[in-house]
Amino acid sequence: MAEARAEEIYTRHVSALPFAEQLRLLGLIAQGLAVRAADVVEPPLRDIRELHGLGKEIWEGIDAQEYVNALREGRLLPGEQPDPPP
Repeated sequence: MAEARAEEIYTRHVSALPFAEQLRLLGLIAQGLAVRAADVVEPPLRDIRELHGLGKEIWEGIDAQEYVNALREGRLLPGEQPDPPP
């Protein structure tokens, strides 16, 4: 419905305007949309510190140095199970 209305407004009114007036109208529409967009409430930015401690239970009982050594050497990581044979 709104699309048909916009098409009708464009066909009946906008397309009949001279090029310069069409550009002026476009600028006015853009300004109006920018003002409305600025009024939209955006969610607050999150603080990275909120993630502190998230997922710490995953690392319980795992020695960090042993984990890094296993990564470097291509071994199974602490707590990792070998893939079953095919």
